[in-house]
Amino acid sequence: MKRLFCAFAAWVLLVGLTGLAKAQYTFTTIDAPGGTGGTNARGINDRGQIVGDYRDAGHISHGFLLDVDGSYTTLDVPGAFFGTYAYGINASGQIVGSYGALGGTTHGFLLDVDGSYAALDVPGAVETDASGINASGQIVGLYVAMDDTLHGFLLDVDGSYTTLDVPGATDTFASGINVSGQIVGVYFDMDAMDHGFLLDVDGSYTTLDVPGAIETDACGINDAGRIVGPYFVAGGAYAYLLDVDGSYTTLDVPGALQTWASGINASGQIVGFYLVGGVSHGFLATPGG
Repeated sequence: MKRLFCAFAAWVLLVGLTGLAKAQYTFTTIDAPGGTGGTNARGINDRGQIVGDYRDAGHISHGFLLDVDGSYTTLDVPGAFFGTYAYGINASGQIVGSYGALGGTTHGFLLDVDGSYAALDVPGAVETDASGINASGQIVGLYVAMDDTLHGFLLDVDGSYTTLDVPGATDTFASGINVSGQIVGVYFDMDAMDHGFLLDVDGSYTTLDVPGAIETDACGINDAGRIVGPYFVAGGAYAYLLDVDGSYTTLDVPGALQTWASGINASGQIVGFYLVGGVSHGFLATPGG
C-alpha cells in the first residue's frame, strides 16, 4: 500500500528554508514506555489527550493514549497482526487509526469511549486508513482502490461514505477534520509531487503550499481553522503552522534533525514527532516560551 506523509514517517536529512517567521513554543518530549524503536505523537483533542504510536524492541507498532494525568495506555486492536496506529482523537475521547491484519491488509478502526473497537472499511476498497475524527463523530481518511489509487473519504455519522478527490490529482488523502466539517489532507499532482489541501464546507478545494517549499502536507486542523503539517525542502522536512490570516510560521524542536507536526487543538497546542540520533520522539508544543 502506498503511504502518505501525515500517517507514516519517512526520516531524511534537512536543509532549512529561510523567510518564514519562527513560532514561539515550549516543547515537551513524548516517549511512550517500551517505545525503544521510537514514538510518534499524531493527534490531540481539546482536553489535551494525545494519541500516537510507538515501536517496541521487537519492531512491532502499538497505538497509545497519553492522558492529561501523564498516564499511558497501549492500544492494540484485537486480532491485529502487523501493528496498530492511532491517528486522531476527538473531544469525547473517540480514537481512530489503522491496523494491519493477517495477510498484510490495512483496515481503519474506531475505538469508542466504552472501549469497543469497530473496523472501518470503505465499501469496495482494498485497504482503508482512518486518520481524523471531529467532535460530531465524522471520520476522514484514505482508501486504496482496486487500481492502487488513493482516495480520501468522509464517513458521516449516518454511516455513509463519501469519496474525496482533489480535482486533477492522481491520489488524495484526507487527514483531519474540524467541528465545522473543514477537511485537510494531501494530494499528488501529475508530477508525483504532494501538496496540502483544504476542503471547505462549500465543497471548494484550496491548495496549501508553504512559500518556497518543494512539497507541503496538511495533517491537522482545529476548530478555528488553524492548520499544521510538514513542508519539504532539499530532501528534508520542517513543521509549519498556517494561521487563519493566511500566514505561515515554522516550528522546530531544538536540536532535532527534523520536526513533523501532526495535530493541533483549540488551545493551539501542537503535537508531532522529531528525529534525533535516528530515533523518533513525540512532542507537545505549547504556545509561548
